[in-house]
Amino acid sequence: MTPITRRGAAAPHNRPMLLNALLLLAALTMALALRPWRAVGAGGPPWPWLAWWATLPLFWSVDLLARAPIVQPLSGASLLVLLAGWPLAMLALLPVAALLVFVGGLDTAAALHRLVWLGVVPGTLALVLGTALRRVLPKHLFIYILGRGFFVTWAAATLAGALALAMTGAPTGTEPGDLLIGRFLAASGEAFLTGMMAAIFVAFRPQWLATYSDQLYLPRD
Repeated sequence: MTPITRRGAAAPHNRPMLLNALLLLAALTMALALRPWRAVGAGGPPWPWLAWWATLPLFWSVDLLARAPIVQPLSGASLLVLLAGWPLAMLALLPVAALLVFVGGLDTAAALHRLVWLGVVPGTLALVLGTALRRVLPKHLFIYILGRGFFVTWAAATLAGALALAMTGAPTGTEPGDLLIGRFLAASGEAFLTGMMAAIFVAFRPQWLATYSDQLYLPRD
């Protein structure tokens, strides 16, 4: 989502660090106010969302590993929101960004940008769009699986990618049009993966999804 900027390199002049910081502060303030840790049982959070959370540093740094700015990182925030709920997901994103700084070699500004535009923004869009979808459409399992799992993930990742490009511009040597296509394709792949995982969890382990319940998505006669 951002130009490859390692520690010690000059960040692009058009990176809106203040806006990123304000967006992050607003999300964290709201998440902390909701005290999401109260919903975590004595045994801790379910292992599937911990496993997904542990893969996010790899998803967020795929362009760094490939050393190719045209390769687009995946967000993973939409599935994390489905698994853990929005407030807990927002808090869980902080260690992911910290790992990119201390292990991945990103400078603070670049890590903050990825935290906001790969984590906070798509995760929040997924929550808002998913809530709107649930209120407008009838209660049905496929509204959750195809709606929230696939289409909402695709829309949130695509919109967040386009907004990030508009805020920072294209890295040197790349074209905005090419990056938009890359982000569209990356969002499509992430939507397919999230929808597939949502379908599996709804069918076999619905208790692993903090955002799913039979009362909300199973039709009643």
